[in-house]
Amino acid sequence: MSSTIKGNILTPGGWIHGAIAFGERVDSITGDSLHPSNNGDDYILPGFIDLHVHGGAGKDIMEGGEAVYTIAGIHARHGTTSLLATTMTAPPEDIDMALTAIGIAANNRRPNTARVLGAHLEGPYINSGKLGAQPNYARAATLAEIERLQTLAKLRVITVAPEIAGHLELVRSLADAGVRVQIGHTLGSYEDGVAALEHGAVGFTHLFNAMSGLHHREPGMVGAALAHAEYAELIPDLLHVHPGAIKVALRAIPRLYCVTDSTAATGMPDGEYMLGRHAVQKCMGGVRLPDGTLAGSTLTLDQALRNLVGLGLDLADASKRVSTNAADYLGLEERGRLAPGTYADLVVLDRDLKLKAVYIEGEICDLNDA
Repeated sequence: MSSTIKGNILTPGGWIHGAIAFGERVDSITGDSLHPSNNGDDYILPGFIDLHVHGGAGKDIMEGGEAVYTIAGIHARHGTTSLLATTMTAPPEDIDMALTAIGIAANNRRPNTARVLGAHLEGPYINSGKLGAQPNYARAATLAEIERLQTLAKLRVITVAPEIAGHLELVRSLADAGVRVQIGHTLGSYEDGVAALEHGAVGFTHLFNAMSGLHHREPGMVGAALAHAEYAELIPDLLHVHPGAIKVALRAIPRLYCVTDSTAATGMPDGEYMLGRHAVQKCMGGVRLPDGTLAGSTLTLDQALRNLVGLGLDLADASKRVSTNAADYLGLEERGRLAPGTYADLVVLDRDLKLKAVYIEGEICDLNDA
């Protein structure tokens, strides 16, 4: 079934004021090169891509089973057309259960849900001294275990603390196998970060959060990222990272991209929810452990886009930060951009950047679907 919609279309070559025709993939984009400031029509942007999703609509990825579909559904209704379901540090049996469900969902997308591209294994290969909101089941990684987990679901991203014994060698093996290794939940030094990048690590997990900070005599892991990274993920909910620090990262890291780190509390009223084996409390827009530690977010990527524009980014740049850069990070040339032949993953926004329509691989998403 083919569709055609009109508006201000953001293409890799810039804005086109005209029409985009598509089925599962984009057939054509026609019109004139014209900046949206010259008219009042809707914006048509590449669908959002979220590489760090723990939950939503009261469900947590670690529940396994049907939870992943519920989570993919609520994020689709906020413009996310594809995502990585993200695990927590947990006992092996919990991780197995979650990855089994992720693998099934990745191979069987349902209507009105974001495409699950695979898994982001955020734990358990992290530093127990920098857990953040992760339960304390941290342990060192082995290649044999990761190879077994890969049989349950495609592990596209793995977060590791590089200072843990044996992890640098593991980073090289994973990088050679095509896995994107990110540095996160780490007490490692600047030198540890540089060494990890030299061994094939390519990203940083929720930059600034749960890592050694920047000091002018001890640059820490944040310093390694700001000095050397091409890619890093960041949570722009304006709670996890100060707007000034976001601007520092945007200037320093060319392909910085945004994630939600969303939890079961996303899209839900204030109250208690589960994050892995932790009970967390949603209150006043944030999610925290009983001791006040931030525990993921309630952010959605449509709000992330609005936050970026509010910080002064132009819409085209902000769009790259919630879509194109993440696709490039995973090497997905057919997503994160609108051009003939790419998947018809797109969002339609009004002039106030409010979501009007979402198409996932050409299928319109019911934004009211419960």
